[in-house]
Amino acid sequence: MKSSQDHGDSNGKANENFGEPSTSSTSAGNGSIVRNTSELNLPENENWLPEEVDPWALPELKDTGKKWKELNGKERVLRVLINISKFLILLGLLYLFICSLSILSDAFKLLGGKTAGNIFTNNSLLSNPVAGVVIGILVTVLVQSSSTSTSIVVSMVSAGLLKVNIAIPIIMGSNVGTSVTNTIVALLQAGDRNVYRRAFAGATVHDWFNWLSVLVLLPIEVASGYLYRLTKALLDAFHIKSGEEAPDLLKVITNPLTKKIIQLDKKVIEEIAKGTLTAQNKSLIKDCVKSSSVTVLKNVTVMNETLCSIFSCWEQGSNFSTENNVTITHVTSECDHLFKSTNLSDTAVGIILLVLSLLILCLCLIFIVKVLHSLLRGQIAVVIKKVINTDFPFPFGWLSGYLAIVVGAGMTFLVQSSSIFTSAITPLIGIGVISIERAYPLTLGSNIGTTTTAVLASLASSGDKLMQSLQIALCHLFFNISGIIIFYPIPFMRVPIKLAKMLGNLTAKYRWFAVLYLLIAFFLLPGVVLGLSVAGWKVLLGVGLPLLLLIIIVVIINILQSRRPRWLPQKLRTWNFLPLWMHSLKPLDNLIMAVWRNRPGFCKRKSKNDDVNAEKPSKTTSGNTNCSQDIAEYSNQTFDDVKNSDRLSHGMDHGLNGTWL
Repeated sequence: MKSSQDHGDSNGKANENFGEPSTSSTSAGNGSIVRNTSELNLPENENWLPEEVDPWALPELKDTGKKWKELNGKERVLRVLINISKFLILLGLLYLFICSLSILSDAFKLLGGKTAGNIFTNNSLLSNPVAGVVIGILVTVLVQSSSTSTSIVVSMVSAGLLKVNIAIPIIMGSNVGTSVTNTIVALLQAGDRNVYRRAFAGATVHDWFNWLSVLVLLPIEVASGYLYRLTKALLDAFHIKSGEEAPDLLKVITNPLTKKIIQLDKKVIEEIAKGTLTAQNKSLIKDCVKSSSVTVLKNVTVMNETLCSIFSCWEQGSNFSTENNVTITHVTSECDHLFKSTNLSDTAVGIILLVLSLLILCLCLIFIVKVLHSLLRGQIAVVIKKVINTDFPFPFGWLSGYLAIVVGAGMTFLVQSSSIFTSAITPLIGIGVISIERAYPLTLGSNIGTTTTAVLASLASSGDKLMQSLQIALCHLFFNISGIIIFYPIPFMRVPIKLAKMLGNLTAKYRWFAVLYLLIAFFLLPGVVLGLSVAGWKVLLGVGLPLLLLIIIVVIINILQSRRPRWLPQKLRTWNFLPLWMHSLKPLDNLIMAVWRNRPGFCKRKSKNDDVNAEKPSKTTSGNTNCSQDIAEYSNQTFDDVKNSDRLSHGMDHGLNGTWL
């Protein structure tokens, strides 16, 4: 029997010789020596992942057609015309994609706009900073626009209904809520596992940055009020006058289409937030019918002389005529859209627009990805990937990310929406044109770009409202700048990238997890915190602090398990002592897939006992030849798929302890 030290030495040698064929000797019954050769000596750490299966490596977009020099003149002209046509189709699809996002935002305003306005009327609740953040998240998710929720806050501050220091947490929350749109867009990339992995990670890197910025900066703001003091000092130092309205660059192009479909009166939400009682009964759909009245003197016929005017009266047969003042009403229409003068309720119109916009959004996204795949091949793909992902030469490589931040801010300023910009680059991240590392600074830039629009918009306020509205806009700007200073310049502080990749790996393994994440991060968690806030700050602290302490302890143990397991007691080096459902999503996945597989027409899975090799998960046989190919792929994972997927998860769903499920 070998000692534990001998075991350790043998393991060490095995790890040193990793990647080389290993040979061992065993004694046969007849006394001869039998040589056993293994092809690969795997290390004990099963989190190891070969470079050739790295899912985060950008895929090679190969050109399957003829090379340019092999084409004749006619074929070259035809290829140029085809590429130009594809580019024009891509522009058209992007236009419809952006318009569908605008209609989606209007649909959410119709469905939840009045609720969002009513939330702001509870001033006692808003005085709680945590509740303020949650309200900012929920309102922005309801109206699908941080610009709208921010404008509501600015209008309330200008009207004296909110103090600036109370409004700052709401602005932080609106920053978190705006990232829900590109997360929804990432859900539509679930067809291919690796594309889904990259797209979801690219979307959630925005979520993680916003959440971490709030977690770090909210306590600092509550304790010191640094955003309030900094912006007030800037406004006191500079003499700022009211200027022109913010430029309306993208809407000049999209409004001709979107305004033909729906037009909303956004002032109704602001009036509800301000507590105007009459606004509760108003419709958010803009009333296009306007009337103007004019009083004129006109001849009228009356039945008898007593009804005549004292100044004029004459007889015409059996009747009398006189001159009276008559009011004439002229009905005019100031706007024209599909739902003008409709008898449908706001909720009904909102549901119609929600279905319509999601349908257009899905179709546009599918065709955009297909067109991009056909365009981004060969030399074109090489050039684009080099331009976007390549760093500057040494020693200026560190400037590449900051240039990406500037580009992200500029592009967001042009389209006037961080949601539109981040949603537009999400498919590019999925197909591998933009890496996660480059998407991160682009996303940070979009956070800055969306605040510059608010700053310019606040400059258009009147003199008595200018200082307050501008201070809120500057608080939003410096909040994002502060987050960038913390989570970007130092490479090891770029935690959002690591967390986004962990979520991407987990989502690639369990595709339903993306929907669960969306519901928890943007609805369930904010809703629970809001409910605790309504119950009072004592209840919030009594429930929140123990949970927060538990989360911190679990995170510390997870880090020690992966980095310094010897520092932990033997039992805490893995989470295997806990029930499986407490450290793994596998039981929930089994439940969901069992329900999903029992639906009619789903591809049925054979029993493991039917396979020759019972150690490997069985192949899937299709019970219905018309079964969806994607669903079949999801349930038809081979042993290697499951193994790689488990390795790629890096133990996230079971406590980061590196143990396969």
